[in-house]
Amino acid sequence: MALAQTGEGTASIVEQVLERFVGDLVAALPKLIAGVIFLLVALVGIKFVMLVVRWGLKRVFAREEPVYRQFLSRIVAILLWFAVALAFLSVVGLGRIAAALGTASGFVALGVSYALSGMIEDAVAGIYLLRDPDFMPGDTVTSGDTTGEVKAIELRKTRLTVDGDTLVRANGEIESEWTKHESET
Repeated sequence: MALAQTGEGTASIVEQVLERFVGDLVAALPKLIAGVIFLLVALVGIKFVMLVVRWGLKRVFAREEPVYRQFLSRIVAILLWFAVALAFLSVVGLGRIAAALGTASGFVALGVSYALSGMIEDAVAGIYLLRDPDFMPGDTVTSGDTTGEVKAIELRKTRLTVDGDTLVRANGEIESEWTKHESET
């Protein structure tokens, strides 16, 4: 008889849990629908913004390799989708989790940016060098105590030909101070 009561008690608990689960699910349904609608609108919005960003990058970096445009557009897309994810959490009623994730990601981004500061400095300097009409492949330049011909300008490094050898320098080192030599033709 004790086993029968235990079985009935367990069935009653399972019923209560299922009823509560279904009730909570029904109560959350409007927020979930609002979240799905928000995601659909965000998808259309991000597609439009990315079209504008790619168009703008294509105009600004028309002469550079496509890898630079892809890199910058990928960063913009990641930031936009992260913002959408945080907003989605707020729409579905998980604002505290969104705030915690936003704060945590800020600290992670701060740590990553500090750890990669040299690399970021070289990438930004590379963009400046790529945009500078006085610093082009084929030009003879002096940077520090080295004089050579610019062979290639990449996002983080510049390759110089010095006495037949290839010298690779970080863009941050070159961009801080360099001198162009006029050709002797």
